[in-house]
Amino acid sequence: MRREYPDITARGADVVAIGTGDGRYARSFVDDEQIPFVVLVDDDARAAHAASVRKVNVFKLLGPGTWSATRQTWKDGYRIHKSGKRVNQLGATFVIGPGAALHYEHLDDDSTDHAPLVDVLAALPIS
Repeated sequence: MRREYPDITARGADVVAIGTGDGRYARSFVDDEQIPFVVLVDDDARAAHAASVRKVNVFKLLGPGTWSATRQTWKDGYRIHKSGKRVNQLGATFVIGPGAALHYEHLDDDSTDHAPLVDVLAALPIS
């Protein structure tokens, strides 16, 4: 999302990330990765519960698919940061608005699953 942020804002949209770490961790992540958008912390999982974001059991979290993806992430030059309190909390991506209209939803199936950026961008308004 960071690389596509100028295109996203050019379409009149914005990005808000919600993490599971504490405020100090979130500030460090934003600084280290030069994140240009708002990063919030969902320490008590209220946002995750409200959005029906799934959790994964420890066996799936530590399975071979995760290790393979982790190796590839390092090879591609990305850093893997410290996890938050809820290490088994999966991610999700939503395109919402204007207003309460939900235009796109992707609930991750495992820790290596993420919304295809092309699908996220396709759900944004075109200016």
